[in-house]
Parts: sequence; C-alpha cells; structure tokens
Amino acid sequence: MPEIICPDCGHRLFHENETTLKIEETIHSKFCRKEGGTHSFMHRDLEHMETFDSERENDTSGDPILKK
Repeated sequence: MPEIICPDCGHRLFHENETTLKIEETIHSKFCRKEGGTHSFMHRDLEHMETFDSERENDTSGDPILKK
C-alpha cells in the first residue's frame, strides 16, 4: 500500500489509490502542524476572551454554555 510520511510533522499518510494519496498529501501540506506547533487552526486574541455572541452566552436557565 503506498504511503507518504510528512517530513515536517512525521504524520503517516497511506491509501490504496495513488491519486487519492496525492490529494491527501496536498491537503495535509496546507494544514500540517509543524513539530512543536500549535494544535489549533483557530486562534483567538488573548485580549478578546469575552463571548462573541452575548445573546447566546447562557442557556435558557441562565447557566453558561461554555466553560471559561
């Protein structure tokens, strides 16, 4: 089975179909987490930690939906 190992993060990609493997490699290259990099693709500025949607911050009983 053909496989590719990413030189940046060490992730092993494998697939029976060579064409599909190339597509996976292309997608992985766009989203690859380099060694020691962050594990999140969404970054929030630490100065802006309040909820973006204050109307939906709490559920119907008034309890916070998300942990802070």
